[in-house]
Amino acid sequence: MNLTSPKVVRELLERYGLRADKRFGQNFLVEKGYLDKIVQTVGFTPGETVYEVGPGLGTLTRALAEAGARVISLEMDRRLEAAYTETLAGLTAQIVWGDALAFDWASVPPQSLFAGNLPYNIATPLITLLLRSGRFRRMVVLVQKEVALRMTAQPGTPEYGLLSLRVQYHAQARRIVDLPPGAFFPPPRVTSSVVCLNPNTNPDHPALFRLIEAAFAQRRKTLLNALKAAGYDPGKVSQALWALNLPPQVRGEALSLQQFEQFLDRIS
Repeated sequence: MNLTSPKVVRELLERYGLRADKRFGQNFLVEKGYLDKIVQTVGFTPGETVYEVGPGLGTLTRALAEAGARVISLEMDRRLEAAYTETLAGLTAQIVWGDALAFDWASVPPQSLFAGNLPYNIATPLITLLLRSGRFRRMVVLVQKEVALRMTAQPGTPEYGLLSLRVQYHAQARRIVDLPPGAFFPPPRVTSSVVCLNPNTNPDHPALFRLIEAAFAQRRKTLLNALKAAGYDPGKVSQALWALNLPPQVRGEALSLQQFEQFLDRIS
């Protein structure tokens, strides 16, 4: 079945009485070149398991399975069940029905692989959840370009924030390629991007990310005022700023991950 043809996808949706549902952020990737690029970036060996979220009609699922992967895919939309009997027939692909944000990612074997055209409405919390799980050696995600820019942003830029620091703490991230709306059916109103994450072994650090969350909760406030509002001791905050040679009016968006770590050590 050629799921890279918008005509075939349209006919498939009509045959099963389906339509792309905005609630699930459904825009089906139908451009073969981009599907191949994602498969290549995941970099699995034949027979290896790849976890997926948001398979849609199964376009990426098919591309992964046809390249030799064993795919375990999480999907919430039960309306797609009948279509999968056709689109995934004969492939080593398993659909797990449920919410990816409620799935026990800690149960996944260490050094696993992940690929997904992520629903726009859950991309940020899901990426955070996957990184915190510590179970993946590589994650390849298709997200809105806006999210990709936040994932790879550096200090002092408008996109820099909590997600940037979460990604930097847990992984090395690269934006691989941007996708125009026409690569999807139906076409979204935004450009999308493929991002490759190579996670490290850093354990989760709740105290560090409580600090970072507080620093960005009121982005236009100085770091001192933002942390004071979050209940941190302003005296200790002022001392830490002085010790790290940071000006009193500095904002959280100016600090690197290393500076946030040093800052936490000073105020703890």
